Amino acid sequence: MRLLLIENEKSLSDILVKTFEKENFLTDCAHDGEYGLDCALSGIYDAIILDSALPKINGIELLMHLREGNVRVPIILIATQADLDEKQKILNVDVDDYLTKPFEPKELLKKVRTLIREQTNIDSDDSISFGDIVLNTANGELSCKGQKIKLSGKEYQLMELLLINKERIITKEQITEKIWGYDNEAEYNNSEVYMSFLRKKLSKIDSKTKIRAIRGLGYTLSY
Repeated sequence: MRLLLIENEKSLSDILVKTFEKENFLTDCAHDGEYGLDCALSGIYDAIILDSALPKINGIELLMHLREGNVRVPIILIATQADLDEKQKILNVDVDDYLTKPFEPKELLKKVRTLIREQTNIDSDDSISFGDIVLNTANGELSCKGQKIKLSGKEYQLMELLLINKERIITKEQITEKIWGYDNEAEYNNSEVYMSFLRKKLSKIDSKTKIRAIRGLGYTLSY
């Protein structure tokens, strides 16, 4: 999963990034509304966390730009004040959830997980399954009928992407953008290399689930 955090308080954003990445979320940061809007419009994010008070473009204006641009990913707005006027303003815009500062990072993490689970094929807070395999999102283990194997960071992120999309075809371009980022200079064949790693690990746990390469299109799971 790839998150976009738009937060101008660097100390807070550093804490949140560490919290998210510890839970296997890829996290990109923007510290002003203008850059945040550019990132959000890329279409590569599974959820956006947005501060209401940002330089250049404030959070509520940014949110309105995104919804007008038909960006429908879950968005959590972080308010700077807990007063009723601020809360009412937030409730009047098309936001999926909100928090007021100060808050515990785990509280935000819980909201992110809940919103993503509601819009994807994730079975619960800690597992995604397909065919005879289960991916544990808490510890990064892939299992098949009692056999388990640990995935590396990129292997986990790629398997998670395949599982969330299940029998749909994911293009190489989509994989590169989701796993490495749209402005990253990753080699184009990185996806092929990591698909090979995943196939070997599926074989090691005797899974019948296959990663199929669809010529000229991309990859999909089959069972």
